[in-house]
Amino acid sequence: MAAALITLVLLSYLLGSIPTGFLVAKAKGVDIRSVGSGNIGATNVFRILGKGAGIFVLTSDAVKGVLAVALVAPFASKLGASSDALLPHFPALAGICAILGHNYTCWLNFKGGKGIATTAGVFAALAPAAFGIALATWLVVFAASRYVSLASIVAAVVLPLAVWLTGNGGLLIGVSAALGALAIYKHKANIERLLAGTENRIGAKKPEPPETKP
Repeated sequence: MAAALITLVLLSYLLGSIPTGFLVAKAKGVDIRSVGSGNIGATNVFRILGKGAGIFVLTSDAVKGVLAVALVAPFASKLGASSDALLPHFPALAGICAILGHNYTCWLNFKGGKGIATTAGVFAALAPAAFGIALATWLVVFAASRYVSLASIVAAVVLPLAVWLTGNGGLLIGVSAALGALAIYKHKANIERLLAGTENRIGAKKPEPPETKP
């Protein structure tokens, strides 16, 4: 069982740790950590490099979460004893490790993104109905405010409630609550800017494009 657990944790973490936003920006000669908000996530990529790059990073980061749950967890489960009580929890554990990999990637000195897209991918695979409720909440809040951060924070608050309302067990409710709290914590700078009225809205004037390397 130890081999199965170690395989699950390592593969899920390493999958999540792929710094998609950083790599996409680097390919264009930009260090995404030094421009805009400095975050490697899709929102900063969208602002700095445009819609196409932002959508690609958003999708890729979400896919990391889906793959951890749908591929890594079943693979690791095959290495364990079928009678082990921990095996049914492998998908949730794989999702947690993928999100931690994204948020604290070993490739960038354990500094990463905020985990919203990867969390979305994880719950799209673990609890599709709850994911749908959280996504609808995100879309409504974003449409009303044009703040990605506010929409993400509200969706993180709604997620555990949605997991509960859609009939999932106590473990998944606890996992969603912990991951929601982590997402809110990762947005602490955004919360400060929201309270100060200095947070950037999508659709506001774009920053000057960074110089690219020849």
